[in-house]
Amino acid sequence: MNYLSHSFIKPESIERREYQLSIAASALQENSMVVLPTGLGKTAIALIVTASRLLNAGGKVVMVAPTKPLVEQHYRFFSQYLRVNGAEENGNNADLFTMFTGATPSKKRIQQWQNATCIFATPQVIKNDCLAGRYRLNDVSLLIVDECHRAVGNYAYVFIAQDYFRQAENPLLLAMTASPGSNREKVQEICENLMVGRVESRTDTDPDVKPYIHEREISYLSVPLPPKLEQIVKTLNQLLASRLSMLSGLGYTVPSPEKLSMRAMNAISAQVQAHIKEREPSGFTGASIHAECMKLRHAISLAETQGSEPLRHYLFKLLAEAADPKASKASIRLSQDPEFQELAYQAQRWQEELLQKPEYIVKIVQEQITAFPDSRIIVFATFRDTVNLIVKKLTDAGIESHRFVGQSTRDTEKGLSQKEQLATLARFREGAFKVLVSTSVGEEGLDVPSTDLVIFYETVPSEIRSIQRKGRTGRHGAGNIIVLVTKGTADETYRWISHSREKSMQKGISSLKKVPYSSPYVPAEKKQQMSINDFGCEPERKIHADEYKPEKTIIADDRETSSAVVEWLHKNESISLEITRLEYGDYAIGNRMLVERKTARDFVDTLVERDLLGQLKRMADACEHPVLIIEGTDIYAQRNIAPNAIRGALAAISVQFGVSVFMVTGPEETAEMLYVLMNREQGEPSGRPSMHHHKSYHSEREQLEYVLSAFPGIGPHQARSLLEHFGTLSAVISASEEELRSVEGIGQKISGVIHSLSHKKY
Repeated sequence: MNYLSHSFIKPESIERREYQLSIAASALQENSMVVLPTGLGKTAIALIVTASRLLNAGGKVVMVAPTKPLVEQHYRFFSQYLRVNGAEENGNNADLFTMFTGATPSKKRIQQWQNATCIFATPQVIKNDCLAGRYRLNDVSLLIVDECHRAVGNYAYVFIAQDYFRQAENPLLLAMTASPGSNREKVQEICENLMVGRVESRTDTDPDVKPYIHEREISYLSVPLPPKLEQIVKTLNQLLASRLSMLSGLGYTVPSPEKLSMRAMNAISAQVQAHIKEREPSGFTGASIHAECMKLRHAISLAETQGSEPLRHYLFKLLAEAADPKASKASIRLSQDPEFQELAYQAQRWQEELLQKPEYIVKIVQEQITAFPDSRIIVFATFRDTVNLIVKKLTDAGIESHRFVGQSTRDTEKGLSQKEQLATLARFREGAFKVLVSTSVGEEGLDVPSTDLVIFYETVPSEIRSIQRKGRTGRHGAGNIIVLVTKGTADETYRWISHSREKSMQKGISSLKKVPYSSPYVPAEKKQQMSINDFGCEPERKIHADEYKPEKTIIADDRETSSAVVEWLHKNESISLEITRLEYGDYAIGNRMLVERKTARDFVDTLVERDLLGQLKRMADACEHPVLIIEGTDIYAQRNIAPNAIRGALAAISVQFGVSVFMVTGPEETAEMLYVLMNREQGEPSGRPSMHHHKSYHSEREQLEYVLSAFPGIGPHQARSLLEHFGTLSAVISASEEELRSVEGIGQKISGVIHSLSHKKY
């Protein structure tokens, strides 16, 4: 293994596989997508490409993955097997590997970026840092995109790839996935978004990978639908049929309840939007009934595939929504239906889980652990309520199990923090418990070597999710997969949909390498020819990093980083974009202008359900030139609101508050409008955007707060605390640092700033 040892990979650390070396050699020639079945070592290929790239091109390597546990897994693998520039002998190899998280302070991430050679992160962190200008990607010689099937639409992968090729002096991208999808157009979109020029794919039947494929036995276990649950489904279908009948009476084309697929629901929605666009009253009524159909369809799916306990929680959630003063007409009307009320009343008396799936899982797990005591078992379920139910059933049976869910908190249930996710996975790998019960957060990429059984609580129609779930076993040895299917329900339909799509995807993967892809960043005549003994010859520099620093600045609120507007501003090289938290507005231009951005729907929703006028008035009071930008083609077609009510609101905003209102079609036009406003506002020497902008002060108290909050690092809250404690401005300025620190919220840094500036000579 001389090649590997010379490439900074620790000798004998990974098994030599010719197909991995062959794919790595190709991936070093141009931007590539690697499509390999799970367990065949995509990460090992990334390691080989990284070692060669660092050896021949230097620079940094950035690897992005969609979840923190997957990022941590890659970080552990690379830091264990990769040796960078002999640093291991000097004892500082670990310093050259770093893992970025949103919880890491931005200043620390900047420092880590400067010091590290290999950076592992979730894409949103990298995107936010690039938008904020914390670092540039110009010296990144390799960008690795794991689970690249996500690189569609507005996902952060797309932005990072575009920014990378715009900035990098010597770019190369390696994308990896086990399941790009069965839709060829989507695969093409992924390739275009990531500038991929070559697709390297293998299937289970290819001769060079077949020796490394571990046997995976897949079995489908049929579960009967209990009579009580069958009656519940019948009631829900009757409710659904009555709503479809209402839509039909309004002139909409609708299918029968048993043929109401998601595609059919989308077709009805398209009809509804067409009616709304024509200002027909039936459009708004149809939208409300369509919302009821969506809720009932989801309830039926829960009853058939999840059982009575998740259904009970959902019914109670619908009743709670209807009791809210801001409830939609759909929620209120559904909750007032006598049949629905009777069903909710019955749900209160359900004493036990009606569907037998949880009992089946307990029995399967018990048999597996009895036969193979060292087993690791993963159970996948779509909903958190189901995850909690399975964990409870297993615990009651004396089997220790733990849930693995996302970070977000939903209703009263807390998610798992990143730290808790990593700790749970570590304990599972170590054998502290046998069963991990997971939502979709555990589907992608996670490698637990001894997982020999995966259980699907329900079938999933997505071929990508199905393949990802199955890939959690059979990675390092034989594995079993058991899928629970409820008879005569959507479970059976989804099983065949998923099976058909998986077969289609396998055919598509086989044909991918036969189709040439062209990358705009790697012209065919400039591709480097490489051999297995000559990896990493540095290609010509194709895109030069622009070091120009524009003087004109726009400040964007940090909550706007997910919008396409910020991305458009970031791409405009004549704008210096800053990201921070703004007290008022979404954007600040110059020291006199604040801009609030609303979509047409958000404008109307905020007008009805929240204090839009109060929000805009406060912004108008905080600057000289307040601006409102509304995105959307028709503000009057969003909800069933009288057009004169919207016109009255716009009049108040413009005339009473003095806010300039601009209507645009979408995010790109918003960005262009901000650019024009910036040129107009900063064409005169009005200075960079000020974070301390106020126009009017209604009391002496506010004036005192304003003066004190002009000190760097002091916001309105600290200013009020200091003035309430000391009484006057002069007392604050005369106080010692120790006296200042006695006020809650004032630390050493702020006290030092106040004392230093107050006593510094001009």
